[in-house]
Amino acid sequence: MIIGIDGNEANISQRVGVNTYSFELLKNLRKLQDEWKNKHTIIVYLKDKPKKDMPEESGHFKYKVIGGRALWILTKLTPHLFFDKPKCDIFFSPSHYVPPISPIPRICSIMDLGYLEYTDQFRKKDFWQLKIWTAISIFVSKAIIAISNSTKEDIVRHYPIAKNKIYVTPLAYDASKFNTNIIENDVRRVRDRYSIVTDYVLYLGTLKPSKNIMGLVEAFSKVPVPDSGLQLVIAGKKGWLFEPIFEKVKELGITDRVVFTDFVSEEDKPALIKGSRLFVLPSFWEGFGLDILNAMASGVPVVASNKGSLPEVVGEAGVLVNPNDIDSIVAGMKEVLLASVTKYNTFIEKGLRQAKKFSWEKTARETLRIITGS
Repeated sequence: MIIGIDGNEANISQRVGVNTYSFELLKNLRKLQDEWKNKHTIIVYLKDKPKKDMPEESGHFKYKVIGGRALWILTKLTPHLFFDKPKCDIFFSPSHYVPPISPIPRICSIMDLGYLEYTDQFRKKDFWQLKIWTAISIFVSKAIIAISNSTKEDIVRHYPIAKNKIYVTPLAYDASKFNTNIIENDVRRVRDRYSIVTDYVLYLGTLKPSKNIMGLVEAFSKVPVPDSGLQLVIAGKKGWLFEPIFEKVKELGITDRVVFTDFVSEEDKPALIKGSRLFVLPSFWEGFGLDILNAMASGVPVVASNKGSLPEVVGEAGVLVNPNDIDSIVAGMKEVLLASVTKYNTFIEKGLRQAKKFSWEKTARETLRIITGS
Protein backbone atom coordinates (compact mmCIF):
# COMPACT_ATOMS: atom_id res chain seq x y z
CA MET A 1 0.00 0.00 0.00
CA ILE A 2 1.25 3.52 -0.82
CA ILE A 3 0.35 5.89 2.01
CA GLY A 4 0.40 9.65 1.46
CA ILE A 5 0.81 11.89 4.51
CA ASP A 6 0.62 15.69 4.83
CA GLY A 7 3.84 16.44 6.74
CA ASN A 8 3.65 20.23 6.86
CA GLU A 9 2.56 20.50 10.49
CA ALA A 10 5.74 18.63 11.46
CA ASN A 11 8.07 20.50 9.12
CA ILE A 12 8.46 23.73 11.10
CA SER A 13 11.09 25.00 13.52
CA GLN A 14 8.94 25.99 16.52
CA ARG A 15 6.74 22.97 17.20
CA VAL A 16 3.82 23.01 19.61
CA GLY A 17 0.70 20.88 19.93
CA VAL A 18 -0.31 19.47 16.56
CA ASN A 19 3.20 20.15 15.23
CA THR A 20 4.73 17.92 17.90
CA TYR A 21 2.09 15.26 17.31
CA SER A 22 2.75 15.24 13.57
CA PHE A 23 6.52 15.19 14.02
CA GLU A 24 6.49 12.35 16.55
CA LEU A 25 4.15 10.31 14.37
CA LEU A 26 6.46 10.63 11.37
CA LYS A 27 9.56 9.98 13.46
CA ASN A 28 8.13 6.85 15.01
CA LEU A 29 6.63 5.52 11.78
CA ARG A 30 10.11 5.83 10.28
CA LYS A 31 11.62 4.21 13.37
CA LEU A 32 9.25 1.25 13.01
CA GLN A 33 10.03 0.85 9.29
CA ASP A 34 11.28 -2.73 9.63
CA GLU A 35 7.81 -3.74 10.82
CA TRP A 36 5.99 -2.41 7.73
CA LYS A 37 8.48 -1.94 4.88
CA ASN A 38 7.56 -5.20 3.15
CA LYS A 39 3.93 -4.10 2.92
CA HIS A 40 3.88 -0.34 2.55
CA THR A 41 5.56 2.80 1.21
CA ILE A 42 5.05 6.17 2.89
CA ILE A 43 5.21 9.40 0.89
CA VAL A 44 5.29 12.58 2.99
CA TYR A 45 4.07 15.66 1.08
CA LEU A 46 5.65 19.01 1.99
CA LYS A 47 5.56 22.65 0.87
CA ASP A 48 9.27 23.09 1.65
CA LYS A 49 12.27 20.80 1.79
CA PRO A 50 12.40 18.80 5.05
CA LYS A 51 14.04 20.37 8.10
CA LYS A 52 17.30 18.81 9.25
CA ASP A 53 15.66 16.99 12.15
CA MET A 54 12.88 15.45 10.09
CA PRO A 55 13.09 11.64 9.76
CA GLU A 56 15.65 10.41 7.25
CA GLU A 57 14.43 9.24 3.87
CA SER A 58 14.72 5.57 2.87
CA GLY A 59 13.51 3.33 0.10
CA HIS A 60 10.17 3.03 1.85
CA PHE A 61 9.86 6.44 3.55
CA LYS A 62 10.09 9.32 1.08
CA TYR A 63 9.45 13.05 0.83
CA LYS A 64 7.73 14.80 -2.05
CA VAL A 65 8.18 18.58 -2.02
CA ILE A 66 5.50 20.56 -3.85
CA GLY A 67 6.17 24.28 -3.84
CA GLY A 68 3.41 26.76 -3.15
CA ARG A 69 1.78 28.75 -0.38
CA ALA A 70 -1.78 30.07 -0.59
CA LEU A 71 -4.44 27.36 -0.56
CA TRP A 72 -1.67 24.76 -0.94
CA ILE A 73 -3.95 21.81 -0.17
CA LEU A 74 -6.41 22.84 -2.87
CA THR A 75 -4.10 24.20 -5.55
CA LYS A 76 -1.01 21.99 -5.16
CA LEU A 77 -1.66 18.84 -3.14
CA THR A 78 -5.04 17.89 -4.61
CA PRO A 79 -3.86 17.80 -8.27
CA HIS A 80 -0.90 15.64 -7.26
CA LEU A 81 -3.19 13.13 -5.57
CA PHE A 82 -5.09 12.86 -8.84
CA PHE A 83 -2.16 12.62 -11.22
CA ASP A 84 0.89 11.32 -9.33
CA LYS A 85 2.48 8.11 -10.57
CA PRO A 86 2.42 5.80 -8.74
CA LYS A 87 -0.81 7.00 -7.14
CA CYS A 88 -1.30 6.80 -3.39
CA ASP A 89 -3.81 4.27 -2.11
CA ILE A 90 -4.84 6.37 0.88
CA PHE A 91 -4.07 9.84 2.25
CA PHE A 92 -3.65 10.77 5.91
CA SER A 93 -3.60 14.27 7.40
CA PRO A 94 -2.49 14.47 11.06
CA SER A 95 -4.64 17.60 11.42
CA HIS A 96 -8.17 18.86 10.75
CA TYR A 97 -7.42 19.61 7.11
CA VAL A 98 -7.79 16.96 4.40
CA PRO A 99 -8.30 17.69 0.68
CA PRO A 100 -12.06 18.21 0.21
CA ILE A 101 -11.83 16.49 -3.17
CA SER A 102 -9.70 13.41 -3.71
CA PRO A 103 -9.55 10.30 -5.91
CA ILE A 104 -8.47 8.19 -2.89
CA PRO A 105 -9.79 7.59 0.64
CA ARG A 106 -8.76 10.11 3.29
CA ILE A 107 -8.17 9.93 7.02
CA CYS A 108 -7.82 12.92 9.36
CA SER A 109 -6.85 13.55 12.96
CA ILE A 110 -8.88 15.88 15.16
CA MET A 111 -7.16 17.57 18.10
CA ASP A 112 -10.25 19.08 19.72
CA LEU A 113 -13.45 20.98 18.98
CA GLY A 114 -13.01 23.60 21.67
CA TYR A 115 -13.60 26.41 19.19
CA LEU A 116 -17.26 25.36 18.98
CA GLU A 117 -17.69 25.86 22.74
CA TYR A 118 -15.63 29.04 23.13
CA THR A 119 -16.19 31.02 19.93
CA ASP A 120 -15.22 34.32 21.60
CA GLN A 121 -11.68 33.04 22.16
CA PHE A 122 -10.91 32.92 18.43
CA ARG A 123 -10.47 35.50 15.74
CA LYS A 124 -13.39 35.27 13.31
CA LYS A 125 -11.20 34.19 10.39
CA ASP A 126 -9.63 31.35 12.42
CA PHE A 127 -12.98 30.26 13.83
CA TRP A 128 -14.73 29.96 10.48
CA GLN A 129 -11.77 28.22 8.85
CA LEU A 130 -11.67 25.66 11.65
CA LYS A 131 -15.43 25.15 11.73
CA ILE A 132 -15.99 24.75 8.00
CA TRP A 133 -12.90 22.77 7.06
CA THR A 134 -13.15 20.48 10.08
CA ALA A 135 -16.78 19.68 9.26
CA ILE A 136 -15.80 18.88 5.67
CA SER A 137 -12.90 16.69 6.81
CA ILE A 138 -15.11 14.77 9.22
CA PHE A 139 -17.72 14.23 6.52
CA VAL A 140 -15.39 13.08 3.71
CA SER A 141 -12.88 11.04 5.73
CA LYS A 142 -13.00 7.26 5.71
CA ALA A 143 -11.79 7.26 9.32
CA ILE A 144 -11.22 9.91 11.97
CA ILE A 145 -8.52 9.73 14.61
CA ALA A 146 -9.20 11.55 17.88
CA ILE A 147 -6.32 12.15 20.27
CA SER A 148 -8.42 11.55 23.40
CA ASN A 149 -11.72 10.04 24.44
CA SER A 150 -12.87 13.53 25.34
CA THR A 151 -12.32 14.67 21.75
CA LYS A 152 -14.08 11.57 20.44
CA GLU A 153 -17.13 12.34 22.59
CA ASP A 154 -17.19 15.93 21.34
CA ILE A 155 -17.02 14.80 17.70
CA VAL A 156 -19.93 12.40 18.19
CA ARG A 157 -21.95 15.08 20.00
CA HIS A 158 -21.49 17.65 17.25
CA TYR A 159 -21.32 15.25 14.28
CA PRO A 160 -23.35 12.09 15.07
CA ILE A 161 -22.77 10.88 11.50
CA ALA A 162 -19.13 10.18 12.45
CA LYS A 163 -19.92 7.84 15.34
CA ASN A 164 -18.88 4.60 13.64
CA LYS A 165 -15.63 5.78 12.08
CA ILE A 166 -13.80 7.35 15.03
CA TYR A 167 -10.70 5.84 16.62
CA VAL A 168 -8.72 7.10 19.61
CA THR A 169 -4.90 7.19 19.65
CA PRO A 170 -3.62 9.04 22.74
CA LEU A 171 -0.50 11.14 22.43
CA ALA A 172 2.70 10.44 24.32
CA TYR A 173 6.11 11.79 25.36
CA ASP A 174 9.72 11.30 24.34
CA ALA A 175 11.28 9.33 27.19
CA SER A 176 14.78 10.16 25.95
CA LYS A 177 14.09 13.86 26.62
CA PHE A 178 11.63 13.91 29.51
CA ASN A 179 12.82 11.83 32.44
CA THR A 180 14.21 12.11 35.95
CA ASN A 181 17.85 11.95 34.81
CA ILE A 182 18.08 15.53 33.54
CA ILE A 183 21.30 16.90 35.00
CA GLU A 184 21.38 19.81 37.42
CA ASN A 185 23.81 21.76 35.23
CA ASP A 186 21.17 21.88 32.48
CA VAL A 187 18.58 23.11 34.94
CA ARG A 188 20.95 25.88 36.14
CA ARG A 189 21.74 26.84 32.56
CA VAL A 190 18.08 27.28 31.71
CA ARG A 191 17.30 29.14 34.94
CA ASP A 192 20.12 31.57 34.17
CA ARG A 193 18.97 32.02 30.58
CA TYR A 194 15.47 33.07 31.64
CA SER A 195 16.44 34.94 34.84
CA ILE A 196 14.69 32.52 37.19
CA VAL A 197 16.12 33.12 40.66
CA THR A 198 13.78 31.22 43.04
CA ASP A 199 11.56 28.13 43.08
CA TYR A 200 9.00 28.47 40.34
CA VAL A 201 5.58 27.40 39.15
CA LEU A 202 5.61 26.66 35.43
CA TYR A 203 3.05 27.13 32.69
CA LEU A 204 4.24 25.96 29.27
CA GLY A 205 2.15 26.40 26.15
CA THR A 206 0.95 28.91 23.60
CA LEU A 207 -0.33 32.20 24.99
CA LYS A 208 -3.99 32.23 23.97
CA PRO A 209 -7.35 32.56 25.77
CA SER A 210 -8.22 28.84 25.92
CA LYS A 211 -5.23 28.21 28.20
CA ASN A 212 -6.73 30.38 30.98
CA ILE A 213 -3.42 32.06 31.74
CA MET A 214 -5.34 35.06 33.09
CA GLY A 215 -6.90 32.79 35.70
CA LEU A 216 -3.51 31.27 36.51
CA VAL A 217 -1.94 34.70 37.02
CA GLU A 218 -4.72 35.78 39.37
CA ALA A 219 -4.53 32.51 41.30
CA PHE A 220 -0.75 32.78 41.61
CA SER A 221 -1.09 36.27 43.09
CA LYS A 222 -3.08 34.70 45.96
CA VAL A 223 -0.65 31.88 46.76
CA PRO A 224 1.46 32.47 49.90
CA VAL A 225 5.04 33.41 49.08
CA PRO A 226 7.72 31.57 51.09
CA ASP A 227 10.71 33.50 52.47
CA SER A 228 12.86 32.00 49.72
CA GLY A 229 10.54 33.48 47.08
CA LEU A 230 8.37 31.97 44.37
CA GLN A 231 8.09 32.92 40.70
CA LEU A 232 5.56 32.12 38.00
CA VAL A 233 7.22 31.24 34.71
CA ILE A 234 4.92 31.63 31.70
CA ALA A 235 6.71 29.89 28.85
CA GLY A 236 5.50 29.75 25.27
CA LYS A 237 5.11 31.71 22.09
CA LYS A 238 2.42 34.33 21.64
CA GLY A 239 -0.70 32.98 19.97
CA TRP A 240 -3.63 35.38 19.75
CA LEU A 241 -5.57 37.70 22.06
CA PHE A 242 -2.67 37.47 24.52
CA GLU A 243 -2.23 41.16 25.41
CA PRO A 244 -4.57 41.07 28.45
CA ILE A 245 -2.22 38.57 30.14
CA PHE A 246 0.56 41.18 30.38
CA GLU A 247 -1.94 43.80 31.49
CA LYS A 248 -3.23 41.49 34.24
CA VAL A 249 0.26 40.94 35.63
CA LYS A 250 0.80 44.70 35.87
CA GLU A 251 -2.66 45.27 37.37
CA LEU A 252 -1.95 42.74 40.14
CA GLY A 253 1.42 44.27 40.89
CA ILE A 254 3.38 41.05 40.46
CA THR A 255 5.58 42.01 37.50
CA ASP A 256 8.72 41.24 39.50
CA ARG A 257 7.50 37.69 40.25
CA VAL A 258 6.39 36.68 36.74
CA VAL A 259 8.81 35.61 34.02
CA PHE A 260 7.74 35.53 30.36
CA THR A 261 10.15 33.44 28.29
CA ASP A 262 8.46 33.52 24.87
CA PHE A 263 9.00 30.36 22.78
CA VAL A 264 11.14 27.71 24.49
CA SER A 265 13.35 25.53 22.30
CA GLU A 266 13.21 21.74 22.42
CA GLU A 267 16.75 21.88 23.84
CA ASP A 268 15.66 23.98 26.84
CA LYS A 269 12.22 22.50 27.47
CA PRO A 270 13.21 19.35 29.46
CA ALA A 271 15.41 21.28 31.92
CA LEU A 272 12.86 24.08 32.29
CA ILE A 273 10.20 21.53 33.21
CA LYS A 274 12.50 19.50 35.45
CA GLY A 275 13.57 22.57 37.44
CA SER A 276 10.02 23.63 38.31
CA ARG A 277 8.42 23.01 41.67
CA LEU A 278 5.00 22.61 40.08
CA PHE A 279 3.55 22.46 36.56
CA VAL A 280 0.11 24.06 36.10
CA LEU A 281 -2.25 23.86 33.13
CA PRO A 282 -5.66 25.38 34.01
CA SER A 283 -7.09 25.33 30.46
CA PHE A 284 -10.76 25.74 29.69
CA TRP A 285 -10.29 22.77 27.37
CA GLU A 286 -7.48 20.63 25.94
CA GLY A 287 -7.45 18.06 23.19
CA PHE A 288 -4.73 16.26 25.15
CA GLY A 289 -2.16 18.36 27.03
CA LEU A 290 1.28 17.13 25.96
CA ASP A 291 3.35 19.09 28.46
CA ILE A 292 1.34 17.81 31.43
CA LEU A 293 2.57 14.37 30.38
CA ASN A 294 6.11 15.66 29.88
CA ALA A 295 6.05 17.11 33.40
CA MET A 296 4.87 13.89 35.03
CA ALA A 297 7.51 11.93 33.12
CA SER A 298 10.13 14.37 34.45
CA GLY A 299 9.11 13.87 38.07
CA VAL A 300 7.26 17.19 38.48
CA PRO A 301 3.86 17.30 40.24
CA VAL A 302 1.00 18.71 38.18
CA VAL A 303 -2.14 20.76 38.72
CA ALA A 304 -4.53 20.61 35.79
CA SER A 305 -8.00 21.63 34.74
CA ASN A 306 -10.79 19.12 35.24
CA LYS A 307 -12.08 19.91 31.73
CA GLY A 308 -11.59 18.24 28.35
CA SER A 309 -9.02 15.49 28.09
CA LEU A 310 -6.85 16.51 31.03
CA PRO A 311 -8.48 14.13 33.54
CA GLU A 312 -7.67 11.27 31.12
CA VAL A 313 -4.03 12.30 30.93
CA VAL A 314 -3.51 13.06 34.62
CA GLY A 315 -5.52 10.14 35.99
CA GLU A 316 -5.03 9.87 39.75
CA ALA A 317 -1.54 11.34 39.59
CA GLY A 318 -2.17 15.07 39.99
CA VAL A 319 -4.57 17.66 41.35
CA LEU A 320 -7.55 18.58 39.19
CA VAL A 321 -9.12 22.03 39.53
CA ASN A 322 -12.08 23.97 38.17
CA PRO A 323 -10.68 26.47 35.62
CA ASN A 324 -13.69 28.73 36.11
CA ASP A 325 -13.04 29.07 39.85
CA ILE A 326 -9.93 31.03 40.89
CA ASP A 327 -10.17 29.71 44.45
CA SER A 328 -10.09 26.16 43.12
CA ILE A 329 -6.87 26.89 41.20
CA VAL A 330 -5.37 28.52 44.30
CA ALA A 331 -6.30 25.51 46.45
CA GLY A 332 -4.81 23.09 43.92
CA MET A 333 -1.52 24.96 43.79
CA LYS A 334 -1.33 25.22 47.59
CA GLU A 335 -2.01 21.49 47.94
CA VAL A 336 1.23 20.77 46.11
CA LEU A 337 3.38 23.73 47.12
CA LEU A 338 2.60 23.36 50.84
CA ALA A 339 2.69 19.54 50.83
CA SER A 340 4.93 17.62 53.20
CA VAL A 341 8.00 15.98 51.67
CA THR A 342 6.26 12.60 51.83
CA LYS A 343 3.12 13.84 50.07
CA TYR A 344 5.13 15.78 47.48
CA ASN A 345 7.14 12.65 46.65
CA THR A 346 3.90 10.69 46.35
CA PHE A 347 2.74 13.13 43.65
CA ILE A 348 6.02 12.50 41.83
CA GLU A 349 5.76 8.71 42.05
CA LYS A 350 2.15 8.67 40.85
CA GLY A 351 3.04 10.94 37.94
CA LEU A 352 5.90 8.71 36.83
CA ARG A 353 3.63 5.65 36.86
CA GLN A 354 0.92 7.48 34.92
CA ALA A 355 3.34 8.71 32.26
CA LYS A 356 4.56 5.19 31.53
CA LYS A 357 1.11 4.34 30.15
CA PHE A 358 1.82 6.49 27.07
CA SER A 359 4.18 5.68 24.19
CA TRP A 360 4.77 7.30 20.78
CA GLU A 361 5.66 3.91 19.31
CA LYS A 362 2.30 2.56 20.45
CA THR A 363 0.55 5.61 18.97
CA ALA A 364 2.40 5.19 15.65
CA ARG A 365 1.58 1.47 15.42
CA GLU A 366 -2.10 2.07 16.13
CA THR A 367 -2.24 4.96 13.65
CA LEU A 368 -0.70 2.76 10.93
CA ARG A 369 -3.19 0.01 11.73
CA ILE A 370 -6.08 2.46 11.28
CA ILE A 371 -4.65 3.84 8.04
CA THR A 372 -4.07 0.43 6.50
CA GLY A 373 -7.17 -1.23 7.94
CA SER A 374 -5.08 -4.16 9.15
